[in-house]
Amino acid sequence: MPTIELRRLTKRFGRTVAIRDLSATIDDGELFVVVGPTACGKTTLLRLIAGLIRPDRGEILFDGEVVNDLSPRERRVRMVFQGRDYALFPHLVVYKKQSWSNLSFPLKLHTKATREIARRVRRVVRRLGIPSEIFPRRPAELSEGQKQRVALGKALVLPPRVLLLDEPLSHLDPPARAEARREILKLHRELGTTTVYVTHDLAEAFLLADRVAVMREGRFEQVGTPREIRERPVSRFVADFVSAYRESVLRAFS
Repeated sequence: MPTIELRRLTKRFGRTVAIRDLSATIDDGELFVVVGPTACGKTTLLRLIAGLIRPDRGEILFDGEVVNDLSPRERRVRMVFQGRDYALFPHLVVYKKQSWSNLSFPLKLHTKATREIARRVRRVVRRLGIPSEIFPRRPAELSEGQKQRVALGKALVLPPRVLLLDEPLSHLDPPARAEARREILKLHRELGTTTVYVTHDLAEAFLLADRVAVMREGRFEQVGTPREIRERPVSRFVADFVSAYRESVLRAFS
């Protein structure tokens, strides 16, 4: 899995600077969580890493290779989008053998080997606990927790080099959210995929991350382990951000 290097990235939308001269290194196999207030540039950063948009300035490198001109498919990146549909195909069922479906879609783009597709789908279904009774359903017929699991399955059925998660748990109730966090950690330990996870919830970041990046106005204000962010904030902004989540942060470290 690649090391991701971001070199002085800048991205503008009209007069708005969404990403501002941002540099960082995300280690091979790391679960790197980006946290910050609304509209600070978190989703834009994921879209840049994915190759869905291009930076106005700067470079993105995977294992030392500049990927600015590569498509998401060429980068072997998978992204689970924020939102209630999780970028699932609304007209396709969860899974159907020998047919286009949400879980088989990425595989059918790469191979026509029906047995291999079925084998890979079975493996991801088992890992994520996706029940077979929902296979004939379309996304509109699924609960939020089921949609989240299917979206993760769609992202992982063809193992990516990089997994990008944009607030994938934001629409789950607290019990389902806690269960999904455990599944994400378990999968990350099993697969070792370099993962960038975006959330606005600092406690969630602390529970998941190898390292946390606190983002402000298109830049990383501080990057460090959860304990470093909590105990040694480098600025008043980071200190205030930690303080705003004080009770939930304390529970995360209890």
